[in-house]
Amino acid sequence: MIRRRLVVSGEVQGVFYRDTCRSIAESAGVAGSASNLPDGHVEVVLEGPEDAVEKVVAWCRRGTPQSTVQGVDIEEEEPLGDTSFRVL
Repeated sequence: MIRRRLVVSGEVQGVFYRDTCRSIAESAGVAGSASNLPDGHVEVVLEGPEDAVEKVVAWCRRGTPQSTVQGVDIEEEEPLGDTSFRVL
């Protein structure tokens, strides 16, 4: 199990990014959260098996058809045992 915290920049608010991320994460068996930040970025926390988390990270780099992802900063964290995905 691994945990990653991503900060996604670009046109990522108001374009179904968080809800689609939730759907992608849940279908991959990944827990965590997605939330809008005041500066226009989206923070995504992912926890699960490494291959599943990497699959969701790859999606986060692409985003939704309506979004324009300019960058993704990633930090490694210790897993906390999250079991569900929340849109905050």
